[in-house]
Amino acid sequence: MTIAEFFKKNGEITGFKVKGHSGYSEKGGDIVCASVSSAVMMTANMITEIFKYQAEVSVVDDTISLNTDIPCDRVLQGLYSGLEMQLLEIAAEFKKNLKVKFTEV
Repeated sequence: MTIAEFFKKNGEITGFKVKGHSGYSEKGGDIVCASVSSAVMMTANMITEIFKYQAEVSVVDDTISLNTDIPCDRVLQGLYSGLEMQLLEIAAEFKKNLKVKFTEV
């Protein structure tokens, strides 16, 4: 199962961590992993490369994490919320393969 965890501080998302293999199909042919990976990579690239936000990014094995601590930024919150919405949609369809959770930091 893939676990997507969003970190929140004072009601705002400050980062995320996505880890694991969904187990929907074999690696290389897993539509859940492909969908999650695509959404996560696009969001990370938008945050760091397009909008140039300072972020702590880590990619190790099957885990990616990205964290920012920039309060009250509508664009950044929009990017995070878009990822949250996409992952919740995937999780609703593939309940056994993706779990989305939220942690207050």
